[in-house]
Amino acid sequence: MNAILVSVVVVNCVLALLFSLGAAPILVWIERRVAGLIQDRLGPNRCHIKGFRLGGLIQSFADMLKLVFKEDFQAKSIKQSFFFSLAPVIVFASAFLTFMVMPFADHLVIGEQTFRMQGLPIDLGILWFLAFAGLSVYGIMIGGWASNNKYSLLGSMRSAAQVISYEAAMGLSLVSILITYGSIDLVSIVNFQGNTVFGILPSWGIVLQPLAGLIFIVTAFAEANRTPFDIAEGESEIVGGFHTEYSAMRFGLFFVGEYVAMSASSALIVTLFLGGYHLPYFNTQILHQHMNLFLMAVMVFVPLMSLFFARWIRRNNRFSAQVDIRNRESKVLLKVLAGVNVLIVVGLALFLIMGLGETGVHIATAVIQVATFAVKLLLMNFVFVWVRWTLPRFRYDQLQDLGWKVLMPLAIMNIFITATVVVVFGV
Repeated sequence: MNAILVSVVVVNCVLALLFSLGAAPILVWIERRVAGLIQDRLGPNRCHIKGFRLGGLIQSFADMLKLVFKEDFQAKSIKQSFFFSLAPVIVFASAFLTFMVMPFADHLVIGEQTFRMQGLPIDLGILWFLAFAGLSVYGIMIGGWASNNKYSLLGSMRSAAQVISYEAAMGLSLVSILITYGSIDLVSIVNFQGNTVFGILPSWGIVLQPLAGLIFIVTAFAEANRTPFDIAEGESEIVGGFHTEYSAMRFGLFFVGEYVAMSASSALIVTLFLGGYHLPYFNTQILHQHMNLFLMAVMVFVPLMSLFFARWIRRNNRFSAQVDIRNRESKVLLKVLAGVNVLIVVGLALFLIMGLGETGVHIATAVIQVATFAVKLLLMNFVFVWVRWTLPRFRYDQLQDLGWKVLMPLAIMNIFITATVVVVFGV
């Protein structure tokens, strides 16, 4: 059993790293491709390795390598070198630690032991997120102050104005969620959403608490310093804001920390309001009971999705010159895709023939739920990117008006309505 415990811990840590830190290059790629799509241009598509560009994904890894090997320059005007170096570490660590309590799947039962599918198997849930998410602003303020630069200092002051604008509304929006779910444990909250309302609608948070969901999503953009609330950076106004004097991997930590924070905010939105790791109408018990039927559906669904992906690859390469070395990419990727499909279909067929057993059913359920969580997380991250390239930046006084005059009264009203319904109807 000790070997099983170690294996589960390793899997949880790897998943946490993949969904947070490992997702940063993917999110950069999505950012650029979606920006290109919205602005009617191609986006990154030239950088390649031996003809393999992976739709422009290689460009993201090339930029990461550039940051690693770039000169770490520090201006002579910077007097507080220790705090200057500490600031990006605080931002990155705060963003990374907020992700560690996100549940990727329901409790995994192997034999007589039950394991939590979280990077940190604790039940603090929402309180953990709020505690560490609020620390990131200290890194921004310290970095702007230690830079000894007027633009950086202005960025820090903007960040302080921003945090007092949204934090109260964010916390109050979560109060109505806690009243509804009756728990701060994220696993319990997701399992609650595995039920249905009147046997018709899934009891997701966005269905039960649409106003709280809207308020939290808006404030989550401010929490992650994403447009339209990226006033601490404000490239068109104050150069780069708090990170103007940073370069190389110090800047890289700020840069990656933003995407990790975006992924953590998306993960919490998915967990609280979009059913978490549950498919609509397919909670853990239903998956256990109908696993064979679900695997047969997967055997049909995966080849169909692969067919659509193959058509996208061909369409993406149809304008390339025949002499371009990168045209080999589509042929190789299609062969790899076909091989993966064969392995998946054959493997699932063998499982269906031989039988999964009780432990196999639990493991298969965990795999399906992790995949469901990953897809929802990806879609929510897409929304963050979509909003960035659609809306203009707010002024910080506009953000304060929005937070204190609109979002906070709505959150308080929602708490009153939720508490009244719970007391009167006893739900």
